[in-house]
Amino acid sequence: MLVAIVGTRKMTPYGEQVTYRLASELAKAGVTIVSGLATGIDGVAHRAALDAGGRTIAVLGNPLDRIYPSQHRELAREILASGGALISELAVGEQVQRWHFPLRNRLIVALSRLVIVTESGSTGGSLITAHLARDLGRGIMAVPGNITSQSSAGTNQLIHAGATPIFSVTDVWNELGYHVESARPVPAKSREEALLMDLIKQGEATNEQLIAASGMSAAEVANHISLMEITGKIRNLGAGTWVLR
Repeated sequence: MLVAIVGTRKMTPYGEQVTYRLASELAKAGVTIVSGLATGIDGVAHRAALDAGGRTIAVLGNPLDRIYPSQHRELAREILASGGALISELAVGEQVQRWHFPLRNRLIVALSRLVIVTESGSTGGSLITAHLARDLGRGIMAVPGNITSQSSAGTNQLIHAGATPIFSVTDVWNELGYHVESARPVPAKSREEALLMDLIKQGEATNEQLIAASGMSAAEVANHISLMEITGKIRNLGAGTWVLR
């Protein structure tokens, strides 16, 4: 089964967190993640699928001999090495045009049974993808965000227009026709852990943000974070950024 996960290039820690979590959990269950290899949400979706030991497909807006963006060349190689695929309808050597990138979105939709938008502003390629999904009769899901955040304006608009909101991966399974009950999260063992988990859920996901928002010292946050990671409550995304498991 193929599911597309797309979103903004200018992601927030919240967008990164929910994208990684959804893509990882779906990939672990055997879903192939489809995205566009762009910076931001696309790259996180591909990376999460690979980290989960799953497969992912990148649909490119450029020829196969010219990976864009260049910082994703290694990611592209990993996708191929893991049994995934790179897809482009442009001939090798063809000059890349800006309009090629929105055009490739129809291929992302055509390949996928469902399109998920995890974070998007009020304009952009991910909204084009969602509109194409509607035209092709694909399911559309979106992650709700803070109504004051411009980074979630697009996803909130999609939900207002009828897209199914996502609050956990269980919602995705139900949308796909696999009716399952939500797994119980690992409970916090202290008031401090509960506070940190709540902050991470809200998007305060880096060590610096957690220290500032919690009122705890750096040493206290480090101690609780270490215990929470060991006990399976949170996962390290790298560079001091955390996500709930």
